[in-house]
Amino acid sequence: METVYLETTFISYLVALPSRDVIVAAHQQMTRDWWDTRRNHFQCSVSQVVIDEASAGDPDEIQKRLQVVQELPVLEVTKSAESLAQAIIASGVIPPRAVRDAAHVAVAAVHGIDYLLTWNCRHLANAQIMRKIKEVCDQLSERMPVICTPEELMGN
Repeated sequence: METVYLETTFISYLVALPSRDVIVAAHQQMTRDWWDTRRNHFQCSVSQVVIDEASAGDPDEIQKRLQVVQELPVLEVTKSAESLAQAIIASGVIPPRAVRDAAHVAVAAVHGIDYLLTWNCRHLANAQIMRKIKEVCDQLSERMPVICTPEELMGN
């Protein structure tokens, strides 16, 4: 069974109240559709990085996010993942203020995850950035997961 790392934006979109922004609302619906129809085709997991991010903000939203996360396996943030995240940051492809975005990729990569599912198109699901992250992963002999949105992983 293929594996999926659920990044924090996926979890947030899954449980959030519908947005008034039509694009965000569409992403939320696509996330719920993926969760309802596709998640059982994959082995899904998160990391402590996701848990930390999901634990911030409005207490009601935290509770909803953590309820989803607690049902999923948690991948360890290993020394190898920390090193890869630092290498991604050092490359300049992701800014230091977004170190958790680099950590998501790094944890997924060192655990051999097939897909990283996200709505973060600024630092993750971005073709130019993915190409550069792949270069860093290749240099360190790590296989970068396919970084995509739920829409891209809907299947047939």
